[in-house]
Amino acid sequence: MASDKTERSGRRSAQDEALPPRPEPLPEWTLPPVPEVDRSDSDMASVEYSAYRTSLSHHRTGLSDHRTSLSEYRTDLSTHRTDLSVDRTEMSMRRTGMSFQRTRLSAERTLMSVIRTSLSLIGFGFTIYQVFGKLVQLPGVKLEAHAPRNFGVALVALGIAMLVLGMAYHVRYMRELRSERTAMMGEGLVHGDSHYPVSFTLLTAAALLVLGLLAIAGMVFGIAPFS
Repeated sequence: MASDKTERSGRRSAQDEALPPRPEPLPEWTLPPVPEVDRSDSDMASVEYSAYRTSLSHHRTGLSDHRTSLSEYRTDLSTHRTDLSVDRTEMSMRRTGMSFQRTRLSAERTLMSVIRTSLSLIGFGFTIYQVFGKLVQLPGVKLEAHAPRNFGVALVALGIAMLVLGMAYHVRYMRELRSERTAMMGEGLVHGDSHYPVSFTLLTAAALLVLGLLAIAGMVFGIAPFS
């Protein structure tokens, strides 16, 4: 990323240096008055008129050269604007690519929130099952024998259900986002330099789902390792 910024800044500097200076304006020049000639001497009158036409022709040539210089300057400016437009288009494509990455990270944070809530439910449910399950064995405690297990199983099941729904939503959303990004890459609207890495948050959610299923199996059926 730093090398791309350096390259773009270097290219813009080279373009600025390659831009030619603006042509100097022509000095003010007034048309000379039409010479007054002696019409009786046709040869002398012809020479004077010819000299007058020559001075006018020189002035027109200077104006034409100046117009040519201005036209070349406008052409160089147009090329410079085209290069700047290409740079802006490239920067826009890169910003679009980064927006996809920001959207992906936002989806990862949403799944992290689901994991935290599910972990709290599973942890509380299993803790209630263990603590109150031992408490009902003490003499003098008036509590139904299956009440701690039922309440703990309900909390763990709620945490597992929430985790499954969050994972399903995350997978579907990420597939839609990837397909949209691939379509825009095919149309040349976004760069594909930055790749989508493996979602470690999704892997963590899958591991938590396995732990939750083992916990609820141990609570209901007494299956190890959480029985």
